[in-house]
Amino acid sequence: MTGIRAGLCSVTFRALPPERIVGLAAAAGLDVIEWGGDVHVPPGDVDRAAEVARMTTDVGLAVASYGSYFRAGPEESLTAVLDSAAALGAHRVRVWAGAHGSAEASAEERHRIVTRLRQAADEAAARGIGLALEFHGGTLADTAPATLELLQEVDHPMLSTYWQPTVGAPVPVALEEFRRLGPQVSAAHVFSWWPRTERHTLRSRSALWTRFFADVAAAPQPPRDALLEFVPGDAPELLAGEAAALLGFLGRQP
Repeated sequence: MTGIRAGLCSVTFRALPPERIVGLAAAAGLDVIEWGGDVHVPPGDVDRAAEVARMTTDVGLAVASYGSYFRAGPEESLTAVLDSAAALGAHRVRVWAGAHGSAEASAEERHRIVTRLRQAADEAAARGIGLALEFHGGTLADTAPATLELLQEVDHPMLSTYWQPTVGAPVPVALEEFRRLGPQVSAAHVFSWWPRTERHTLRSRSALWTRFFADVAAAPQPPRDALLEFVPGDAPELLAGEAAALLGFLGRQP
């Protein structure tokens, strides 16, 4: 699948230092890394971000994005996040749409989050950086319809969304969510949890991933990145096999 980058989210290995992560990702034949802001690249530490960027490019990888934990709170600043993203060379920052599900949030809370996301997208766009929603339970982007509604309300060209299989969703349901989100999806988090949060290898859910990547191949505007997130037991030694599976689903040789 031409143009889709295979990558790794650094949060997969929170206990490992960045230099170990870049080595593992490069050895596994991946293209990019999404660096997380909780451990590896703290917001506002631009020296650390620049150092991690150098580590990444020195082994022939690129920075896919910056995984932030900005939740669009009314008093929450995005500036430090953008500073780190810029120092990383990341053109996309992953953000969260609040801390309550779409069915739970009040109208006032929803309005605040929509307004804050629009402001944040303006600030990011001024620096040439896009934002993308974490598609996740407990946020306003917890289902495909809710995410589309939120994107329409924010109405900003620099705001997209991620997709990942909803916990507990059967294969047809998870795939239909991706299809409904369509060209709004800029990246996918790739992992196999079943039936809830039990972690398995990608190949153990080949019924999901084979069909997902077939949908991606047929999409007029496919996601830019397919990013491995989580492996069974957080085991670094499993990354090579998971990367080989991902590359295989993408029609590439490991």
